[in-house]
Amino acid sequence: MKILGISGSPVPNSNTDRLVLQVLNSSKLDFEFVKLSNIHVGPCRACKACVEDNICKVNDDFPELAKKIQEADAIVIGGYTPYRMLDAYTKAFLERLWSMRHLHSLNENKYVVTIISGLDKQTRETALNAIAVELFMERMHHVAELNIEGNVPCLTCGYGDGCKNSGIPFIFGKEAKASATHCISVENQPVWEKAAQTGQLIGQLINGEITSIPCVKIDR
Repeated sequence: MKILGISGSPVPNSNTDRLVLQVLNSSKLDFEFVKLSNIHVGPCRACKACVEDNICKVNDDFPELAKKIQEADAIVIGGYTPYRMLDAYTKAFLERLWSMRHLHSLNENKYVVTIISGLDKQTRETALNAIAVELFMERMHHVAELNIEGNVPCLTCGYGDGCKNSGIPFIFGKEAKASATHCISVENQPVWEKAAQTGQLIGQLINGEITSIPCVKIDR
């Protein structure tokens, strides 16, 4: 495996999943895709039992995932932004990277791409910057951020037209009706082509075809 894709979206075959896979496939490298909702990775417990050897001692699936991260030359991390914040799956995963970072920076110089999906552009950008700060501390080469326009779940939950808490009137207008036809597929967004280009870039970097490494700027 050369590149590892990790999605924090629990939605089956979500926009986030598909864009992560677009980067992976476009890299033309051997890859593995992990959906965090299919395994168990809880938040960091701040126990510091990993201090001596950089191996997390919590009995869940992160230690095995950490081995895959170690084997990969590049990582693609995809999340989404429910309630205008980073989702719990992705945040828990990022917290657990501390066990690999302290003292020895085990992820240093790995290439990484980040992806966020959500309704609000500013929220997406805030989440991307928060992740970027974490990856800066990991000393990774953060080469690209990809930003997906998301969809409100009220469009497909089955109660979008009768629920007083529905987001549909706020987004589409008071007369709008719940319909999957309003959903925006990532394949129909400009970010789809950008993901393909990013995957190609990752492949070129890992194969040594180019040496100039782009770097995402962060607000600290």
